[in-house]
Amino acid sequence: MHMETQNARPISVKGPDGQKMTLADLPSPNISRWVTRRKAEVVAAVTGGLLTREAACERYNLTDEEYEAWERLYARHGAKGLRTTRLQQYRR
Repeated sequence: MHMETQNARPISVKGPDGQKMTLADLPSPNISRWVTRRKAEVVAAVTGGLLTREAACERYNLTDEEYEAWERLYARHGAKGLRTTRLQQYRR
């Protein structure tokens, strides 16, 4: 394997809805309202290798703790775990 291909990122990954997702499909970096779908898209992009965790945190001005919480809730409960009204229930 060549060095270039080892570090290459995929052009698209499977989004939370099962559809192909590219960097162009991600929420805008200056997003002000985080709905469930947008959080799930960011987690799917990082999990699939479209973005690094660091790049996602920088792009969306997230702390490591915020992103970790999204990732953990998404892994345990799917997109519905990312609903802000549900966070208290799912954190227990």
